[in-house]
Amino acid sequence: MESKLNRTLSLPQMVLYGLGTTIGAGIYALVGELAGISGYLAPAAFLVAAILAGMTAMSFAELSGRYPQAAGAALYVKQGFDSDRLSTLIGLLVVLAGLVSASALVNGFIGYFSQLIHIQPTVSIVLLVLIIGALAAWGIAESVFIASIITLIEVGGLLLIIYTGLPNLDNLTEIGPLFIPDLNFTSVSLIYSGVLLAFFAFIGFEDMVDVAEEVKNVSRTLPLAILLTLTITTLIYIGVMIIALLSFPPEELAKSQAPMALLYEHNTGNSATLITFIGMFAIINGALIQVIMGSRVLYGLSCRGLLPKPFCHVHPKTHTPVNSTLTASLIVLILALIGELSSLAQATSIIMLMVFSIVNLSLWRIKKHQPAPYGNLSVPRWVPLLGFLSSSGLVLFEVTNLFT
Repeated sequence: MESKLNRTLSLPQMVLYGLGTTIGAGIYALVGELAGISGYLAPAAFLVAAILAGMTAMSFAELSGRYPQAAGAALYVKQGFDSDRLSTLIGLLVVLAGLVSASALVNGFIGYFSQLIHIQPTVSIVLLVLIIGALAAWGIAESVFIASIITLIEVGGLLLIIYTGLPNLDNLTEIGPLFIPDLNFTSVSLIYSGVLLAFFAFIGFEDMVDVAEEVKNVSRTLPLAILLTLTITTLIYIGVMIIALLSFPPEELAKSQAPMALLYEHNTGNSATLITFIGMFAIINGALIQVIMGSRVLYGLSCRGLLPKPFCHVHPKTHTPVNSTLTASLIVLILALIGELSSLAQATSIIMLMVFSIVNLSLWRIKKHQPAPYGNLSVPRWVPLLGFLSSSGLVLFEVTNLFT
């Protein structure tokens, strides 16, 4: 008898899993970039981006309750468009985007690590990917436990930035009014430009649905975990951004290559080594979660007959899709060793936005004919429509940027 995935993940574990894949190392650089684009309106840009991302997150939340199986976006597209080819394409695009992201994260970690310990980059990459692959294959409870511990460390780092910057709230009386946008073209333009960047800081919730077959009471737990993840992420991002702007003018933050380290050093008078280490942990965590996600999508597609059957094999002891995990790890290793990921990394953002657009459209179509099961989360039909419009609008903007 073929072994199955274990339903071991609880709501707190899923929220930590979601935070781990959403709050990544990118936020440690994004603060400076966003300050340079939107100035004191950067917190408002984060809020608007959260609302736009929230439309798609709510679509994923409802769909995860309707169809609590692995393969996530690919399964939802199958249900919405009844097309095996489109479903398989979406699934493979999600895997590609995740594994390219993991490869870029591996290279990012090696960049930090080589400054601490002198070792051949190729050796470091191989060892790191082996460790990540082994953790992903070990067992979902074990790998998510490790990811959760790292997530607590990286979220703790951001909360530490906020805490050490609290004395700067004294500047709120003077600077606070600058956070409130005026209803004019300049304010709208600054917020809009920032939203285009800030939106990507919220991408990650879509990975949560790919472990649906390993979640307890999945129809309730998973939708709630997605919405809690987005809410907590929004509060942390806005809190960090406000503290940053109360500590330094936007133009000074924008000039810094490591704005979070700058904030920590300024507000504590101590070296930022701790923040650097936390950033490194965040990188490893992001790569681990992407490998888990990629393996589950391959598993889900295989079990539905859309990919070769061996990808559906579950190890009887670890209860993980071992062949899918091995394949995902091998792809990450090859891409990381190639190293030329800049153009691919840019393409992944466009791929994910296209996936978001099609998933939103799928739910919009599904809701026309199939009411949500009793007791499941059900959002108004205009929510996936707005999610489709916002995601496809960002796709057009990104594609336009590629050719200008």
